[in-house]
This record gives sequence, structure tokens and C-alpha cells, in this order.
Amino acid sequence: MFQTYKDLESFNCFFSAEYVQKFLKKCYKKLNIQDLEKRSYQNCYPFIYFLEQGKLYYQQASISPLSIQPLLVFYGYVHLLKACLLTLDPSYPSTTSVLAHGVSTRKKKKQQYLFFQDEVKIQKNGLFTYMAEKMFTIKSLEGEKVKMEGLFRQIPELTNLFKIMNGNDFYLPVIINNTTISIPIQILDTYFMNLNGFKNYLEQKNQSLIMDINSNRHIITIDYEDLPYSMEPFKYNICTKNYYISIVKEGSASFPEILSHYLILYNLSMIARYEIEWWSELLKSTPNQDFPFIESFLSISIQKGPYLIYRFLEKNM
Repeated sequence: MFQTYKDLESFNCFFSAEYVQKFLKKCYKKLNIQDLEKRSYQNCYPFIYFLEQGKLYYQQASISPLSIQPLLVFYGYVHLLKACLLTLDPSYPSTTSVLAHGVSTRKKKKQQYLFFQDEVKIQKNGLFTYMAEKMFTIKSLEGEKVKMEGLFRQIPELTNLFKIMNGNDFYLPVIINNTTISIPIQILDTYFMNLNGFKNYLEQKNQSLIMDINSNRHIITIDYEDLPYSMEPFKYNICTKNYYISIVKEGSASFPEILSHYLILYNLSMIARYEIEWWSELLKSTPNQDFPFIESFLSISIQKGPYLIYRFLEKNM
């Protein structure tokens, strides 16, 4: 199941100019890019530098106080994402419009502010919009507002915390055996779909053709010719080493996990920079459920972010 990523050292294979040039050449060949040799040579070192810088941020985040972790993890993640974009666009960044964050936060309220109820707004231009389109062919996101609570529900490693804190369970287990995926039948009820509609939904999400789909009273069985590298909407839990599917279909559930991590990290990094009074009080007094979820997410994201990026790059290795 492609789980070749171990830790940050897994990126070391990309710290060879000779290997990266071959790797980029393979990426650009799939995209029918002209001047393969020239383009792969030009982007070889920028690609390496993005990964090196990202790795350094993550290494520092893992040994830094929680108070500054959001900044380090966010910018580490951004650098890794830029390396991904270089595999899809040899001219990146071709304009300054793609250098902005691509999302914005509303002005924080000083009284009774709850992070879970906060939201970010997606902008027309910037890194988020650009990578959503380039990496996942997702368009027309401008103006969409996404709430933090919905995004947190899309992080499978937080499911146990949700159970403990709120008594909610947002995931169903997925069993994968070679090219066959088995899912509990109740997913059809939670998605308000019949079997054929669910088949079409899966093919649209991961852009892979389903060879056969069947169901009995308990299980849906799906047969692929080859399992897609993009396993959406199935999400891998790095703690349990298993796949799951969210019972929530709409809203932020439609985002690939790479994008969900970006939005959460962006908001946390802005708070750690510009809302220092609220941030410091949260860390010191832990007044509500915001703290355990934020602390747990940052701990997970330090591990999961690089894993998600490596998985994205791995499909061209």
C-alpha cells in the first residue's frame, strides 16, 4: 500500500541533483512539456532547496515550544508544497499572484473567541487556490468559507479525541486487500446514495476506474484494476496504520487532506503571530477544548505533513 515513507530522512533520495533531474524529467514528460532537459536542469536545485528548507523547519518544529510550532510547521509545509508544484508547473512561480497565501482570516474577537468556530476564506489568487487546481484539479473555490471544526474532523488521527471529548465518531474503517476495498454498508445511508451513485462518487474523487462493485447486508466490496495513488476519499491514519472514510460527505470533507492541513496551519500561524494575547492565554490556562485539539493536531501534522507530500511525489518515482 505504498507506505514507503518512514520519516524526514525519506526525502534524502531527493538531495541528489542527478536523481532530481531524472525525476523532474519524468514528471514533465507525463505533462508533455517541451525542452525536458532544459526544464529539469533549471528546476533541479530549486526543487532540492524547497525540500531542504522544509525539512529544516520540521526538524526545528519537533524540538521547539508549542507556542512557536504553528509558524515552523506552516512554513515547512509551504516549502514542501512548492516542491510539489515544481513537478506540475516548470515555470512556477510564473506570476506574483501565486505567491500569496490564497486564504484570509477574519478579525479575531477578543471576548469569548473559540478557535473551533473560526473560519478561513479562500481567495481568488494565491498558493492555496493554485495548488488546489494544479495538484487536485479543484477549481471555483473563491469566496468559500471553511470552519475549523469541519477541517479538524477531516484529520483521521483526531478521531479518538473527538470520541473522548464529544462522543462523536466521524469515520468508518476501510479494509484494503491488494486492489479490493471493503467499506461498511452504512456509508450509503450517511452519504444518501445508492450503490451506483457511490461508485460514481468514488471514481470522481480519485479519478480511477472501478472494475466491479458489489454489496451484501454489511459490506460494500470495490475492485480496482490498480489502486489509485490519490486514495481520496479514503484517509490513512498514521497512528493506526489503517485507512478510513469520513461519514461526512459535504463541505470541508471534499478537500484532500493536504489542503485541510494547509488551512488549519495557516490559521494557527496567523494566530501565533498576530493574536499573541489569546494564544498565550490558551497555552497557559487551557480553558476549553481548543487546546487539546490544537496541541494534538500540531503533534500529528509534524509527522503527517511530510508523509502526505512524500506520497504525492512518490507517484512519479
